[in-house]
Amino acid sequence: MAYLDNIAIFVRVVELGNLSAAGRDMRLSPAVASNRVKELEKHLGVRLFNRTTRQLTPTEQGRAFYEGARKVLEAVDEAEASVAALSGQPRGTIRVTAPLGIGKRLIASGIPEFRDKYPEIEVRLRLSDHEVDMMREGIDVAFKLGILENSSFRMRGIMDCDRVLAAAPAYLERRGEPQTPQELIEDNHDCLMLRFPGTRESLWALETDAGPQKFEVRGPFDSDDGDVITGWALAGRGIINKPRFEIEPFLRDRRLKIILPQNPPVPVKLAALYPHKKFQDPKVRLLVDFMAGRCQRMIADILAGR
Repeated sequence: MAYLDNIAIFVRVVELGNLSAAGRDMRLSPAVASNRVKELEKHLGVRLFNRTTRQLTPTEQGRAFYEGARKVLEAVDEAEASVAALSGQPRGTIRVTAPLGIGKRLIASGIPEFRDKYPEIEVRLRLSDHEVDMMREGIDVAFKLGILENSSFRMRGIMDCDRVLAAAPAYLERRGEPQTPQELIEDNHDCLMLRFPGTRESLWALETDAGPQKFEVRGPFDSDDGDVITGWALAGRGIINKPRFEIEPFLRDRRLKIILPQNPPVPVKLAALYPHKKFQDPKVRLLVDFMAGRCQRMIADILAGR
């Protein structure tokens, strides 16, 4: 088993690019991760990495071993999943990712309850509004909220979520309330955007009489944290484009007001994405089913003011 653990650490080092990241992912210190890799190199009688002060890069032997090692780990995962399916006792680790907003509101709070139901399953949750490379980082399930494009992953749709444009009354008193999507641009309104390298959040897709149209909006602030953007809107700093359930409490107490209700943003989909082979794993199916039902109930309660 120690040899298999060493292989798993080696694979994560290759995929994440350094010992510290791989150690954190495997819940090991960098020193322990380094020793495990050295044990593997000693066993194989080859150097698997070229080491510098800043990074590790696989040697030719390391790249060759990685391809075979990854297949070995995948085969072990599939074998364990088959045993779990027959025994009715799912166990093991699931790596999950979600955006900060829905991750904190919907996913994270449900993990202890899921663990109570299935005590042999460990869940490792990573929350980030940045795009996560699922294959590189070994993610089993990614919960997404957005206009989801075609993907090589399987998708389990959970629900469609309405979006709204909203701003604080103080902002609307100071800048005026736009009456058409064009006024967002013509009047140079401050649109607050979730943005980081690779995103297209400056293009807001709004419903119009001619169908959905994209408007290239501008604003003085952007952030890679959706809750920061909501905070700026509450402080009267601009207009946000948000799923309604995320800001419903602020709409209810009138700290935010919906604008352009006749031209709402195109709805977004809440969904779970996973590699094709992962849904054969009972523990992944259980987690997706559990979170799908929970998210549907929670969002309905939020929108109903319960």
